[in-house]
Amino acid sequence: MPRPAVIALEDGRWFTGEALTGRGTAGGELVFTTAMVGFQEVITDPSYHGQIITYTFPLIGNYGVHPDRDESETPHARAVVAREITNYCFNHASNGTWLDWLAERNVLAVSGVDTRALTRHLRDKGALRAVVSTEALDAKTLVKAARSLPAMAGADLVKAVTRADVHALSAEPAEAPHVVVYDFGVKRSILRQLEMQGFRLTLVPARMSARDVLRLKPDGVVLSNGPGDPAAVGYAVKNVSRLLGRVPLFGICLGHQLLALALGLRTYKLKFGHRGCNHPVKDLMTGVVGITTQNHGFAVRSDGQLPRGVEFTHLNLNDDTVEGLRCEEQLAFSVQYHPEASPGPRDSSHLFTRFREAVLRSSGDGRKS
Repeated sequence: MPRPAVIALEDGRWFTGEALTGRGTAGGELVFTTAMVGFQEVITDPSYHGQIITYTFPLIGNYGVHPDRDESETPHARAVVAREITNYCFNHASNGTWLDWLAERNVLAVSGVDTRALTRHLRDKGALRAVVSTEALDAKTLVKAARSLPAMAGADLVKAVTRADVHALSAEPAEAPHVVVYDFGVKRSILRQLEMQGFRLTLVPARMSARDVLRLKPDGVVLSNGPGDPAAVGYAVKNVSRLLGRVPLFGICLGHQLLALALGLRTYKLKFGHRGCNHPVKDLMTGVVGITTQNHGFAVRSDGQLPRGVEFTHLNLNDDTVEGLRCEEQLAFSVQYHPEASPGPRDSSHLFTRFREAVLRSSGDGRKS
């Protein structure tokens, strides 16, 4: 049976709904995604760790679920909020329903919420700390609890999602180009895209030193996506800076921000972030505009003088934020958005081919040595 639920925000605003799955109290940063599909991919993306997700599309769950769509082993959102959550399984490629999937994993899922009003509030005020509860329904008490939660700025959440060991992932032949992937919360679809390029992959923990990474003799290194404030992951920035110029580097989302910090740039927290599958990004090198999938709450600062050899390569056409950079001297490039999509359009999957070409060029001229 559905249970009454209250969503209380740190600024005193609160909303009501009914919990269709899960029970208890959950707290985190309340954000919204405009993606119309990919509800399963979104909740299993480690980049959403520590957050409560509001789906702005009014109907969620209508095509069911399948294990192949999981981006990690477990859900990472603290709770999900929607206008209407259905329990259909109409798609031929699905083998289960969304609500059953959420219930099996004890995810607190609240339906019947005025998500239009909630999203407009977040657009005005910015992402806010919030508490969702089915047990304590007094709004004032929950608002106080929301205010006591740690802020996202300054939070190192990578340590909660990274792997603990080194893992050789693929069975490619020994002569295949070897790529080390720093697991800051990597999505499975990124690994699939890299495997499609013929790479032999090794996953390593976020804290693994640059020296130990180089001992694995990589032909290239990928800096993955992940949650939290990039400026709080100082150990990763230090390791990236020590890899610069040694092997080709490709940063995605958090990996882009970490590369920027290692190159001497700065990052900052966006008001309400970019989350969705329809963000237009211009490639400044080609003039081509692609529609991209995004999920980040921080960005790279564009003010000030660029470090020597660094150039911005991509621009978000919604708000002019930096969406990509490169430093050819240091064999590095990155994008803020998700070229693997999942969910979303595949306009930018060619970036994985670009990385392969960089790896082959570097291996051919011996620069990594």
